[in-house]
Amino acid sequence: MPELPEVETIVRELAPRLEGFRITRARLAKTDVLRRVSKPRLLRTLQGNAFEEVSRRAKHAVFRLRSGHRLVVQPRMTGSLLVYDRRLTKDEAKYAVLTCTLEDRRLFVYRDVRRLGTVWLLDDAAWTAYTGRIGPEPLDETFTPFVFAERLAGTRSAIKKAIMDQRRVAGVGNIYANEALFEAGIDPSKPTSKLSLEEFARLHAAVTDVLRRAVDSSGTTVRDYRTGVGEPGRFQFELKVYGRGGERCVTCGKKLVTTHTIDLRATTFCPRCQR
Repeated sequence: MPELPEVETIVRELAPRLEGFRITRARLAKTDVLRRVSKPRLLRTLQGNAFEEVSRRAKHAVFRLRSGHRLVVQPRMTGSLLVYDRRLTKDEAKYAVLTCTLEDRRLFVYRDVRRLGTVWLLDDAAWTAYTGRIGPEPLDETFTPFVFAERLAGTRSAIKKAIMDQRRVAGVGNIYANEALFEAGIDPSKPTSKLSLEEFARLHAAVTDVLRRAVDSSGTTVRDYRTGVGEPGRFQFELKVYGRGGERCVTCGKKLVTTHTIDLRATTFCPRCQR
C-alpha cells in the first residue's frame, strides 16, 4: 500500500491544488528517504521552482517541475501526500518528512510515520530510464488483452507473483492481485505459462475492472492510507477475498484460504471458485 488506485486518487486531488504554484521554501526533516539525490541539491532545486504537472506512474506520484525535473514520491505503507491551508499541528509536524511552502502560504507535505517511502529527483534522462524499467499502465487504452499476455509471456512463476511484478505490469499490488484473481476465477498459484488465452482475457478484464472500481471508490483504506484531502478510501467495503481468510466465499459459501507460500505475502482465495 498504496497501490495504483490509491496513488491515482492522491494525484487527482493534488493536481488542482498544486499545478501552477511556486515553491517559496522547502524543508527536509529526514534524509533516509532520498534516492540518488542529496539534501542540498533537492532543496536547491525545489526552492523557487513551480509545479507544472501532477501525475502518476505505477505506484509513484510524479511532480513535474518548471525546471524540467521530476520529483517522484513512492509513499509505500505509511506515507501520505497532503496540502494544508494552515499550520501543521504538533502531531502532523512530527512525521513531516518533506514540506514545501507555496507562494500563497499553503503547505505541501509528504508525511511518513515509518519512513518506508522514497523520494527521487530526476532530470529528463534519468526519468526516461526510470519509467522505462516499469511495465505498461493497466488503465491505458493501449493495454489490451494481447499486450497483457505478451508482458506475462516467458515466465513460469505463479500468476499472482507475475502480475505484481512492476517490470511486467505497473501498479498492481497485493490487494488488487487477490481481488482480480478471484474475479477471474484463477488459482493465484497457477504457473503463468499454464494459463490459456481465455484465462488471460478473463484476468485482463478482472484487473482493469477491479482497478477502475477501486479508483472510483478513492482506493482502499486498511490502516494508514488517506486520500490527497486526508479522507479514507471506500473500496475496503467491496473486498471479496483480501483480508477475509477463514470467512465464507461470497460466491459459493466455501471457507476462504489464506497462504503465504506464493510470494511471502498474504494470498487469500477460494479453493472452489478459483482453479
